[in-house]
Amino acid sequence: MWFLVPAFAILLVFFVLPTLFNFVYAFTDWSGFKSEINPVGFDNFADLASNGTLFSALRITVVYAALVAVFQNLFGFALAVLLERDTRLNRVARVFFLIPVLMSALAVGYLFQALLKPDGGVNQLISAVARQPFDYAWLADTTWSIVVVALIHSWKWMGLSMLIYLAGLKTIPEDVMEAARIDGASRWRTFWAVRSPLLAPAVTFNVATALLGSMNGFDIVQATTGGGPARTTEILNIFIYRTFGQGLFAQATTMSLVLFLLVALMAFPVIHLLRKREEIL
Repeated sequence: MWFLVPAFAILLVFFVLPTLFNFVYAFTDWSGFKSEINPVGFDNFADLASNGTLFSALRITVVYAALVAVFQNLFGFALAVLLERDTRLNRVARVFFLIPVLMSALAVGYLFQALLKPDGGVNQLISAVARQPFDYAWLADTTWSIVVVALIHSWKWMGLSMLIYLAGLKTIPEDVMEAARIDGASRWRTFWAVRSPLLAPAVTFNVATALLGSMNGFDIVQATTGGGPARTTEILNIFIYRTFGQGLFAQATTMSLVLFLLVALMAFPVIHLLRKREEIL
């Protein structure tokens, strides 16, 4: 137990206490423009509620989290199925798909920002294939930029989802598969009726991590669009970052408290439903 004391001390100083102070400062007028800090009750929440920017950031955060959860799990599941067999080529491919997970999120964001410019590598490749000029601004479209950024986020983390799905596929009992084959089930029927339901714990883990990770996302969005164009990718953490940078510390802590409540209200019910699904399956 004594060996745990330093770890708990660090956790207390750098996580528990800042979290508690975050709850306290959300109900004050703390800012960079005056030295005194006075309690204001729920005034910060009322001001933010009257400002449509907060609700816009909340809506964008929810859309972004949902897109990432769908894309990341689709990509990870597809890769796990394609690379399930233990061949030398598949082992090498698994390593390559895990490399983005180990990369810095900011590096990934800046890399895709360069590739997706009007004169970037993606447009040049499309122009070479189509044999005509193509200069689409992937990160400047107010309709599709949120989808593009969600795809980038999913690309970075799909290797982790692939690894979890691979572990789930490898732990399926062979006697269950043999029983399905004896009963005359086709390969396709066996996959969807037997193997897929047994992956329920892997689905729960991957959906939960994708939701929590994307709702707390910041670096990839900041590196690619910075919240633009026209704030269409301004998720809540980008909004908090900008507000804190303006010296409005109390409003920023209030927003972070709202983000905490949003995560609790959105992620935990989803995890509960997925756990119930596991029990049914």
